Amino acid sequence: MPILFSYAAKLLNPNITKAITTKLISTIPLNFTSTKHMSQKCTSISKKQQRVRDHAYDNYMEIEKKMRKVLKFQTLFLSQHNQTLPVSRLDFLARRIGFKRQEAGSFLLKFPHVFEIYEHPVQRILYCRLTRKALLQIEQEKKALNAQIPEAVTRLRKLLMMSNSGCLRLEHVRIARTEFGLPEDFEYSVVLKNAQFFRLFNAKESTEKYIELVGRDPSLAVCAIEKVREKEYRERGIDAEDIRFSFLVNFPPGFKIGKYYRIAVWKWQRVPYWSPYEDVSGYDLRSLEAQKRMEKRAVATIHELLTLTVEKKITLERIAHFRLAMNLPKKLKEFLLQHQGIFYISTRGNHGKLHTVFLREAYRKGELLEPNDLYLARRKLGELVLMSPRKVKMDTELVRNRRDRHDGGGYMGRSTVVHANNGFDNFGVKENAGGDQKGDADLDSDLGSNVESDTSDENDDYDSVETIDAEDYDMGM
Repeated sequence: MPILFSYAAKLLNPNITKAITTKLISTIPLNFTSTKHMSQKCTSISKKQQRVRDHAYDNYMEIEKKMRKVLKFQTLFLSQHNQTLPVSRLDFLARRIGFKRQEAGSFLLKFPHVFEIYEHPVQRILYCRLTRKALLQIEQEKKALNAQIPEAVTRLRKLLMMSNSGCLRLEHVRIARTEFGLPEDFEYSVVLKNAQFFRLFNAKESTEKYIELVGRDPSLAVCAIEKVREKEYRERGIDAEDIRFSFLVNFPPGFKIGKYYRIAVWKWQRVPYWSPYEDVSGYDLRSLEAQKRMEKRAVATIHELLTLTVEKKITLERIAHFRLAMNLPKKLKEFLLQHQGIFYISTRGNHGKLHTVFLREAYRKGELLEPNDLYLARRKLGELVLMSPRKVKMDTELVRNRRDRHDGGGYMGRSTVVHANNGFDNFGVKENAGGDQKGDADLDSDLGSNVESDTSDENDDYDSVETIDAEDYDMGM
């Protein structure tokens, strides 16, 4: 009997009870955990989380920074007659796409696997064009884009099902068409060609066009996270109650997880929420419990939005376009920083102008875990951009590669460019004082030392037609 009283006294000791609770909580696995602001109690997750950088995603964005500039030049070349452009007009036209004076030529010389300069066989003047590898990559991306149009139709249907009224502004969808794998003419090839799923109409109060969903398909109202939970339950044998409302979490390296933070995460993981595809207009959202559910529903909505994209990433500014239609929080950046184990916000590669949101569970070491054909085709361009200029083959096949159109020129060295422009090449480089001109070998040496340097892109990150309504967006800075 005294032993029993002694054991009970130990259990009632607050220090021992606290130690036992800490030990139990520390054994909870974090591979299926999330971060979320619940309430203002001591166990809630703080709103102001310290942002931890993940270099794998930042390096990914550094490559995409170069790709965005290359894509601008590709669009410029493809819009010209015979897809070629005289070197004399290059500097003038490049200013329209955000390049500074005498900057375009040096930029093209950094990527000889994408662009090449040749001498016209008849006119005897210098032209620039896309290489054969670049044209093959563009053709591969077009084929992949056309082949996945049926999947794009499904993605657009699911996107409309997540909106409150079942319709979205056509302009907002058009701005984000690249992320969702929609072709440039999606208004015709996707919307109008599938009248059984979509309908276009004009708003009464404005001239804006809207896409409306015709009928809801219950089979599409299944979130991607629900399939992941089922997989975890069947393969790993995790308790169904523990993963019923949980999210996969993979915190960035160096993220500090304290004791109370772990407890708050564990509690938030068990908070139920409404599905992003569920209509919540009939619920009373004034209670604290309803607000918790809506906050967690916002996490599920952004999670599902990212899974619908081709590369499982999208800019924060484009998510803001869907804020009102999908009941997302006003301060999106602050909201997402509370969930660094689910999402990652990168500001690299664009001087902090745009914020790219990644779905962490879809990537590993900066690579997509389940790549698709369209993603692989786009990454081909990244491979061409990263290839060293020194590896350009100067053999007969590449120098004399002929096109279906007029051809006959090959790769031109800087010495030819200088000679054709009376001592000044068109890229703003003058002959050296001794009158010697740099040959192709010297050009390779110059490019090898300058390949890592990048030109200024102060104006290359925003779409020229992309605008954000003031009521739709608040960065929460």
